[in-house]
Amino acid sequence: MVEEIAVPIRRLPGTEDLPLPRYMTEGAAGMDLTAAVGAEVTIPPGERALIPTGITVALPGGYEAQIRPRSGLALRHGVTLLNAPGTVDADYRGEVGIILINHGRDPFVVRRGDRVAQMVVQKVSRVVWAPGGELPETARGVGGFGHTR
Repeated sequence: MVEEIAVPIRRLPGTEDLPLPRYMTEGAAGMDLTAAVGAEVTIPPGERALIPTGITVALPGGYEAQIRPRSGLALRHGVTLLNAPGTVDADYRGEVGIILINHGRDPFVVRRGDRVAQMVVQKVSRVVWAPGGELPETARGVGGFGHTR
């Protein structure tokens, strides 16, 4: 059974024509976010743009929203998020924005209502550090980047 939580959301003025974030299939983990651009935005190859969504949210304490790329945009156009995943903290009340980057060969055009990212709401834990001497040993130990070649 999937847990459901109520999250207050507000559309910013002038975005009433856009859908609220929504799950596109029954088993989807992420809700699609749409572009609330007033006019088309062209992102040249190698460039980035901040795309507004026209929404603000009030996540409950102990939750975050992760803003993730859409796989179809990445595959078809080479477009992804510059800071993937982005994080919307529970105490943030500003507009959710999407930082798109075009890694493709051609300019990418963002139009009003385009699905540009997805949002996954997750529980978070707060860390309380326990300073001490030695850490427990593991089979991996200090093996880092590429240690399992």
